[in-house]
Amino acid sequence: MTGNPHDVQPALPLAPPDDAMEPARWPDPAERDEFRVLITPHRSLGARGFRLVMALVLVCSVIASLPFVIMGAWPVAGFFGLDVLALYVAFRLSFAHAAAFEEIVVTSVTLMLRKVSHTGEQAEWRFNPLWTSLLRENDEEFGLLRLSLASRGQVVPVGEALSAAERESFAAALSAALGAARRGELRY
Repeated sequence: MTGNPHDVQPALPLAPPDDAMEPARWPDPAERDEFRVLITPHRSLGARGFRLVMALVLVCSVIASLPFVIMGAWPVAGFFGLDVLALYVAFRLSFAHAAAFEEIVVTSVTLMLRKVSHTGEQAEWRFNPLWTSLLRENDEEFGLLRLSLASRGQVVPVGEALSAAERESFAAALSAALGAARRGELRY
């Protein structure tokens, strides 16, 4: 899915949701040779929105600082400018962190989890799907808090960039993919 930033971007081409508020559709392991998902952090503000917000903040800052410049307190305008600069830097850092992602691939013989940080650092885990379980940490009030893959004493959190509802949906899809791999329904 390109052009529209969502929390979850499946690596497989999927039909766009009928409703913008509908959660992302996860691939059905029975329809594919493998289960492959790419999870990216959610950023609700795109490039166009960023430019608009920065333009509005800049205009408001100039308008608010004009009376001070007219009264001779021109250094105040510099502090308004620093606020705009600080906001710009904060947004740029946020956009830089959006480059992080998690990739999960399940086949009959392997479950591969690859995490790439915003700086490009990679960590990769490979599990046998027969011996891998999905650990869930639920809260009555907040829903599914944490999701982890566990195999042979190793526990790795997964889907940390997802909301509780998306994590619940992802857990169901990943459980189905692990079940399909155990039954030999996925090929490699």
